[in-house]
Amino acid sequence: MKLQQLLSHTRKAVDTYNMIDDGDKIAIGVSGGKDSLALLYALKGLQRFYPKKFEVEAITVSLGFDNFDLAGVKNLCKELDINYTIVDTDIGEIIFNERKEKNPCSLCAKMRKGALNEMADKLGCNKIALGHHKEDIVETMMMSLFFEGRFYTFSPVTFLDRMKLYSIRPLMYVAEKDLIGFKNKYNLPVVKSPCPADGNTKREYMKNLLSNLEKENPGLVQRLYRAIESSDIKGWKF
Repeated sequence: MKLQQLLSHTRKAVDTYNMIDDGDKIAIGVSGGKDSLALLYALKGLQRFYPKKFEVEAITVSLGFDNFDLAGVKNLCKELDINYTIVDTDIGEIIFNERKEKNPCSLCAKMRKGALNEMADKLGCNKIALGHHKEDIVETMMMSLFFEGRFYTFSPVTFLDRMKLYSIRPLMYVAEKDLIGFKNKYNLPVVKSPCPADGNTKREYMKNLLSNLEKENPGLVQRLYRAIESSDIKGWKF
């Protein structure tokens, strides 16, 4: 996927769900993975020609693991002229050594989100952009069905009442295979997650299941995505 295509998908999402307003200061949550790095390109590119003027910041929440080298991400942010902040935490130590969580992902996500939101607020941001793509949305819906017995997924725009922040998902129309292509074409400096639970989660299980189902039923993921769009899940009507 070329940058022009990424920008086209991003603008469609932003316009459809009114994700950006004049004067916004948007914090981009950067994990170091391909999705969040592509989001840096997407919002910086959109900033150049979008009629509504906005600023962007990049924030990474470090969990405190060794072998988490962000030098490549720092260089990319410098190249794109985006201010970059790293939040150092001991979340990894708390979850794996102190609490010894058997199912660490939920608590980790909550703590990471809290650290990200706090820094975004400190930097004067009113919105946080997250790199969730089309398959992430479908996987979340399937996880809710399988493990909670409800039809739910996160919405394109979410208001975080306690922090008075909005979270937005500008890559919601982008397929993961296209993001992989973008990563390869533009040599994104992806940082592998050092988390001990990486690759052994419910989300990874659902990702593999959907991949196999898609092979047997071509177009399944797109049909599931359309089901979400036409559902009564809060935040999906436009």
